[in-house]
Amino acid sequence: MDTDLTFSSRRSPVVCLHGCVASSQPLASNIGLDVLKRGGNAADAAVAIAAALAVTEPCSTGPGGDAFCLFYNGDTGEIRGINGSGRSPRAQTLEFLESRGYTADAPPSPFNALNITVPGAPACWCDTVQLFGSHKLSFQEVLSGALELAEVGFPVAKVTAHHWANGVAALRDAGKELGGDLLIDNHPPKSGQVFRNPALARTLKELGERGKPAFYQGRVAQAIVDVIRQHGGVMTLDDLSSHDSEVITPISTEYKGVRLWEPPPNSQGLAALLLLNILENFPLKALGHNSSDYIHVLVEAVCLALTDALCYLGDPDHVTLPLETLLDKSYSRQRSQCISMERSTHTNTYTNPPLEPGLMTGSDTVYFCVIDSHGNACSFVNSIYMAFGSGLVPKDCGFSLQNRGANFSLRRNHINCVAGGKRPYHTIIPALLTASAATSEKPQLRAALGVMGAFMQPQGHVQVLLNMLEFGMNPQEALDAPRVYVQYDQKTGEWLVNLEEGVDQEVAEELKKRGQKVNWPITGHKRSQFGRGQIITVGDWWNPSVNQADHPARVLWAGSDARADGCAQGY
Repeated sequence: MDTDLTFSSRRSPVVCLHGCVASSQPLASNIGLDVLKRGGNAADAAVAIAAALAVTEPCSTGPGGDAFCLFYNGDTGEIRGINGSGRSPRAQTLEFLESRGYTADAPPSPFNALNITVPGAPACWCDTVQLFGSHKLSFQEVLSGALELAEVGFPVAKVTAHHWANGVAALRDAGKELGGDLLIDNHPPKSGQVFRNPALARTLKELGERGKPAFYQGRVAQAIVDVIRQHGGVMTLDDLSSHDSEVITPISTEYKGVRLWEPPPNSQGLAALLLLNILENFPLKALGHNSSDYIHVLVEAVCLALTDALCYLGDPDHVTLPLETLLDKSYSRQRSQCISMERSTHTNTYTNPPLEPGLMTGSDTVYFCVIDSHGNACSFVNSIYMAFGSGLVPKDCGFSLQNRGANFSLRRNHINCVAGGKRPYHTIIPALLTASAATSEKPQLRAALGVMGAFMQPQGHVQVLLNMLEFGMNPQEALDAPRVYVQYDQKTGEWLVNLEEGVDQEVAEELKKRGQKVNWPITGHKRSQFGRGQIITVGDWWNPSVNQADHPARVLWAGSDARADGCAQGY
């Protein structure tokens, strides 16, 4: 197995006129582009990519997980989305877990079947095509590319092979075995080895033919309930059959002439908006990209934003959330005054109440985006939480079940406390960017973007956005630039500042002098903690040296993260 992952090549941004896709797997990107060329729109292509990635990256995504999407309507400028996150089983109350001996300080193992929530992705796929699709292609046609990949097989890509093997090893270390549908002769496939998944092909075929009932009722639903029950979980057929997606209106904030749109709670899109609002109070461009001052401010702001998110963010069906107050610019100005340029204060000031065990794990997710020739955009994220999620594979279904319930708190009265039929604090977030506009005007699309990776996601969204807005980087450069990941250490109660290779050593040393706990340099495959992103922009608005009047806004510019196997493609 390769232990190193060097970034020895460079990429130009992909530029095209008609339609563009960007994902973490070239085969999936190709399938999405094919859907556009066959008359499908951005929503159709996004779902085709979601299904294809379920085949090619089963360690990160699949029908056993959750999904969120945001859709920009090119005709009207309206932005809507779908919350495709599932709920806990109705029987899974705090009292039930306590009766099994679990507490806030001793929760179930992340891989425990009790952490499996209802998979929301299949319903989200169906509803995305139904609500936002072109209706020129049937759902079967949208899924046909993924179905063929699963039946015929595909060579496993390099980065995916690494994470596949790591995920299997982590499960085995925890005393769990991954289902045979996702192994070859009981081993994870190697890079370049052809992997087939006939069981998943059957699931996709049934989903294409019958839609949501094919997954949430009948054979697949029974297989899900059976494997969960065999391992001590309490999900029922009724928990599955009563699931539905939620159509959402995104939340947003303005920053220097643009508006960033994120999904509302229970998604952590709020954290990205809080972070951007705090950073607006600092002269970031003057501080210099990835300078010690810039990273220090970023780190302190991340700690503030994430602490607020973790204190206030839960399932809005179960709690009232003060979104308006939190997103008010006066609140972020007040929060920004907590930041000292001379010294870190977050280790003993911000984390009150303390963060919960279980809230800082899991980064196996896929993010991808599409813009079509009609100006529609679909920003989409799909995840099974940790690598292979729970590791449980329903019989003859070809996918593993997520362990998203590991994100619940077992602390009574906590906003994110576990309850029956509740959605957990959710890390996955897709984003859209528009030009700031008067209320009466149609918002003009600027970009579809996202960075996957658990609590890295809001940090990644903001870093790549600032790379373009403040520092004039093109989409590919914005993704390639070294990133910072601020991580809460559950054991010590401290915030760790992880700096990717490419950040100067002098910067790392200066941050230590200011009291930051720094981990530098992060290299090789460990770079996965910084997330894997995709960006497609409409026009090169990020380029300060170009007179925008000379450049047609219709040109699409795209980038794909070098930390993954993927690519952007256009026509």
